[in-house]
Amino acid sequence: MTVSLIALGAGAQTLTAEAAQALQGAGLVVGAQRLLQLLPPGVTPNRVAAVRTEELARCILQSGQKQVAAVFSGDVGFYSGAGLLAQRLAQSGAQCRWYPGVSSLQLLAARLGCAWQNWLLASAHGRACDPVPYVMQGKSVLFLTGGENTAAVLCQKLAAAGLGALPCCAGQSLGTPQESILHGTAAQLAQRQFDPLTVLLAGPAPQPLAQYGPWLPDDVFIRGKTPMTKQLVRAAVLQQLHPVPGDVCWDVGGGTGSVAIALSRAAARVYTVEASPEACGLIAQNREKLGAWNLTALCGSAPAALQGLPAPDKVFVGGSKGTMKEILETVLAANPAARVCVSAVTLETLGAACAAMQQLGLQPTVSQIAVSDARAVGGLHMMTAQNPVWLITGQKA
Repeated sequence: MTVSLIALGAGAQTLTAEAAQALQGAGLVVGAQRLLQLLPPGVTPNRVAAVRTEELARCILQSGQKQVAAVFSGDVGFYSGAGLLAQRLAQSGAQCRWYPGVSSLQLLAARLGCAWQNWLLASAHGRACDPVPYVMQGKSVLFLTGGENTAAVLCQKLAAAGLGALPCCAGQSLGTPQESILHGTAAQLAQRQFDPLTVLLAGPAPQPLAQYGPWLPDDVFIRGKTPMTKQLVRAAVLQQLHPVPGDVCWDVGGGTGSVAIALSRAAARVYTVEASPEACGLIAQNREKLGAWNLTALCGSAPAALQGLPAPDKVFVGGSKGTMKEILETVLAANPAARVCVSAVTLETLGAACAAMQQLGLQPTVSQIAVSDARAVGGLHMMTAQNPVWLITGQKA
């Protein structure tokens, strides 16, 4: 049995000649009902409407046909179900041949008269999707939408993060007579209704001082009287936690937000908790100034303020106010595999962190960072030492 995995693009008008020939030779065609109605003339009337992989595979394998075609919208290589079906059919010995098509990505780029090779690509169709981390990567992002994540919902999420002025473009029903393209800001498109067959082009988000990445110098932060974790210590914290895109990070005791903002430039979503109203105000100012759009700041005391947050992958504890063990218990209850880094400037905090980690099954590793800066004294320079900082890092095996 040979199965042709055929991309229809937007319909018969975007079908390639090679794919059309494969359709004409098929004794059975399976696919979504909407797609079966778009087939060109001359294709077999032996058609079965199916969507799920197992259902498609069962129809194909039980058909008794030597040549079968499975049709998909867009392109078979762009967030398509063709890949899963090919894997399933391979288990039964069926041979598959792929026929590419014109995707909604290509259609939108063509309508806009621009190249798309530098866009980031993401699917919000039938899956959880936070658009903010995507638009923070310095490129425009093309989102496939669908289900609960309509183009309007994605724009609402962008606006809620402070990106209401972000330029966006929505392409509806591309390649059909109902095609339309809407331009506007995220805030404007958040108020619109969209066809289910819509793609959204957004971003990139403004990110001041992008050339520094997460290694922002100290003097770019608004300080006030709130203590701040200094640049070289922040770098060591990131090295200990090694956040990656897709991580959820907690920052407990946010201070000015310096560590949280560094994490936000390296990870997907950061939540910082700070008890001081004055410090919360500084975090908000620095978030706005430095474009940390994927940072959510909560004013409250840990561990109570941590309840209900998405489970963390990486956690930095910069201040515990005597509740070290309770904070770590909350972290591990949310994710037993979370990696934790605690900073300490006193022996008491160092001891409390080590003891709490050992009691909770985290084997702590301890590093001390001692930084000295040069200062001018007349025509000479002398070193002035900063307070030493301990970093206590732990994670369950």
